[in-house]
Amino acid sequence: MSRPLRLEFNGALYHITARGNARQAIFLNEEDFTNFLGILNFVVKRYNFLLHAYCLMDNHYHLLLETPEGNLSRGMRQLNGLYAQRFNKKYQRVGHLLQGRYQSILVDKENYLLELSRYIVLNPVRAGMVKNPKDYRWSSYQATAGDTKIPGLFTDWILSQFGKDKEKASHLYQSFVLSCTKAASPLKEVKGQLYLGKETFKKQISPHLKDKEKSKEIPRKQRYIHRPGLKDLLNYRNKHQRDQAIYITHVHHGYTLKDIAEYLGIHYATVSRAVKRMEEKE
Repeated sequence: MSRPLRLEFNGALYHITARGNARQAIFLNEEDFTNFLGILNFVVKRYNFLLHAYCLMDNHYHLLLETPEGNLSRGMRQLNGLYAQRFNKKYQRVGHLLQGRYQSILVDKENYLLELSRYIVLNPVRAGMVKNPKDYRWSSYQATAGDTKIPGLFTDWILSQFGKDKEKASHLYQSFVLSCTKAASPLKEVKGQLYLGKETFKKQISPHLKDKEKSKEIPRKQRYIHRPGLKDLLNYRNKHQRDQAIYITHVHHGYTLKDIAEYLGIHYATVSRAVKRMEEKE
């Protein structure tokens, strides 16, 4: 089975999630939440991460992490490893605590960091655990709102989006979060299971894919993440050009026959025949 691609570079921003194995709880009481935050603070300092937001739920967690030194994997390995070891020792259990590898989505900082920070702290509200995010202890909301301080949390960037005066900025931040408690998840806009961002962001991360794009261990969606869109590829004037465009789109840019058929509004078999015609000419 192919493994999700990990792109690491200086200044990368990620939305991180990890879940309990078989959906089991990974935090059983307040001490577990506190222990995890202690380890997270240690990892953030050791690896020079910027922790913009987080939320710990019973069986999973969300982090919004920036890596000035491009070292996400090293830090996450220590975070999850240390917590799992301590959890298993405390409860005298063996086996995996977390379900596979953590998920990491590259984030377009300028366009999505603020929106994602809101989405993350609203998790307990959407789950019906609290009515107001300020009533949930295990997220970054209280600290960003100015009600408490949490070691390792970096609130400067988020608050700077609401002005230079921190007190006013914290109030505006609260209004921002509470104004959209039922908004759709921005994660629905993730491209290729890899990144969340605009077209300009796609171009920024493309160079980091060059050395990895042909690896068979990388899922198809991630291997071709920087490819042109169907609109650009399937721009033809006649049947011959159509066959050629379909062939290039499928063979060289990795779009499936189904993708092409749905975009053109034609039958799957028609697309398949077009590819075969071009193959016979080679």
